[in-house]
Amino acid sequence: MTNGTTRTLSDTDFPVPPEERHFEDYRPGAVHEYGYLTVTEEEIIEFAERFDPQPIHVDREYAATGPFGGIIASGWHTSALCMRLIADHYLPPRASLASPGIDELRWPAPLRPGDSVRLRTTILAARPSRSKPDRGIVTTGCELITKDDERTVLTLRAMNLIRRRPVREGRTG
Repeated sequence: MTNGTTRTLSDTDFPVPPEERHFEDYRPGAVHEYGYLTVTEEEIIEFAERFDPQPIHVDREYAATGPFGGIIASGWHTSALCMRLIADHYLPPRASLASPGIDELRWPAPLRPGDSVRLRTTILAARPSRSKPDRGIVTTGCELITKDDERTVLTLRAMNLIRRRPVREGRTG
């Protein structure tokens, strides 16, 4: 993964950087994009040899005869790249508490060697926790899209518990 420095690709981003972000900064309907990460064949094979050693991910000759005509990344590798962009840009490092899970994880198209991808997040919902007033639950639609807009290689719906901004004494409103 040649990361270099990934960056925001949206015309507008959150009003504060990730280090200062809290639940209140996640506005339903907001769309943010971040990128790019580029994956190499060597990285695809290395990840797959360790975690998903199916021939379509690790054996060039076998993969060339398969339905994709060559090596493709494991869906779990694609998911890990998505998580990297989410962690770098979308989630607040100090206020992110946990994730109760993801729904609807799909890999609609293969991630191929040399592909550069970006993350598109859409905030689907944000509501304060009913049982723990110090946090809220944010539901986000995520897509990992190739740089040329040719393919969407991952979609999912994530849920994250994010700490609410502390109320300072003497502060009103």
